[in-house]
Amino acid sequence: MSKTLFDKVWDSHVVRHVEDGPDVLLIDRHMVHEVTSPVAFLGIKNRGIGVLYPNKTFATADHNTPTINQHLPVEDPLSANQLAALERNAKEHGISHWGLGHEKNGIVHVVGPEYGITQPGATMVCGDSHTSTHGAFGAIAFGIGTSEVEMVLASQCIMQPKPKKMRINVEGELSLGVTPKDVALYIISKLTTSGGTGYFAEFSGEVFRQMTMEGRMTVCNMSIEMGARGGMIAPDEKTFEYIKGREHTPKGADWDRAMEYWKTLYTEEDAVFDKELTFYAKDIEPMITYGTNPGMGQGVSKAIPFSKDAAEAEATYKKSLEYMDFNEGESMIGKPIDFVFIGSCTNGRIEDFRAFTEIVKGRKKADNVTAWLVPGSHKVEAAIKEEGLLDILEEAGFVLREPGCSACLAMNDDKVPAGKYAVSTSNRNFEGRQGPGSRTLLASPLVAAAAAVTGKVTDPRELMQ
Repeated sequence: MSKTLFDKVWDSHVVRHVEDGPDVLLIDRHMVHEVTSPVAFLGIKNRGIGVLYPNKTFATADHNTPTINQHLPVEDPLSANQLAALERNAKEHGISHWGLGHEKNGIVHVVGPEYGITQPGATMVCGDSHTSTHGAFGAIAFGIGTSEVEMVLASQCIMQPKPKKMRINVEGELSLGVTPKDVALYIISKLTTSGGTGYFAEFSGEVFRQMTMEGRMTVCNMSIEMGARGGMIAPDEKTFEYIKGREHTPKGADWDRAMEYWKTLYTEEDAVFDKELTFYAKDIEPMITYGTNPGMGQGVSKAIPFSKDAAEAEATYKKSLEYMDFNEGESMIGKPIDFVFIGSCTNGRIEDFRAFTEIVKGRKKADNVTAWLVPGSHKVEAAIKEEGLLDILEEAGFVLREPGCSACLAMNDDKVPAGKYAVSTSNRNFEGRQGPGSRTLLASPLVAAAAAVTGKVTDPRELMQ
């Protein structure tokens, strides 16, 4: 029977199938950070056991880290305690730890691919929902809860029911100003935040074949926002070229053996999916959200839909617009902005900063905008400087911060104040996600840059002509 990419990877990692229950799945790589790991480490300590395979677990600090003055002690006591616990637990169990000040430190889903921890055909988990990012390499990657983190630390396995399979095709060629983030937001706007529930998605079609690896990571990162367990893209020559020679990838004869396997990782022609959808690139324009979930998005040039046309229940829809202080039928263009954030595991890579700088070059930051430019890792930070992007950004009035999750979520110092609007390249726009009472508009680096220099929601295509 013909197999999908997902079937091939999943089935090859099943240690045991529980009758009328879940599969016991072998995990190749386990990423941990400071937020979801302390209780898990405490759990194995209380049971008197250790980490089964320390060399398969990698720890980095990201959620609680400050993005300025990282050389100073962390002031917030909860953050400081969690960061200290991660360092202590990693040392006790012989786990690689990339804490504050370490040259490899950065957001967990940025540094994994940078150092070749992420590989085709692997299973990867982390106590973080956006672990789906790593699916861009043809890996099965998904977020897990604290008790499951403990399970993987102790056994290198996890019990999971096998999800259904969905294929999402996007055909054609993207237009000016349309980025992978826009593709992701467009798909979510069509499926809603629950359209992928129960499925693992494979992204297929010309648009994804043409995307860079960083673009593919952005799309797979957002797959969780449509309710899917994760998303993946079949590895190809772009994938192999990206990972070749990185620290944790195979070398020499081991590389050749790995390539023999990796080249078998594709969906066979007659393989059957439980659900299949096709979209067209010509229908996608630069996107922006107007509500309080990632599915409430539209083309930046369009007006906010009326409740009768919305996927949400009327009461929920109106409550969302009330929180955002928006009205049905209003244009998004021209709405004033207070904050702009570029960064996160969604858009904190070097290509994102190149795109942002394209718009900014020769212009000035709007006086009414506070901008947080946060690289996803020290590698990204170094590239921004080496490529001359920092000079352009500083000339325009922007300041580059240090790596971390930053304003993606209100777990560190970078919080958007109540009632303020932020155009954000992160992945979630829930109520209070960026700070109590904050109002988040999800968008691409291009849309964020256009807002940063104009002080309002602006179609980036107007600045790209």
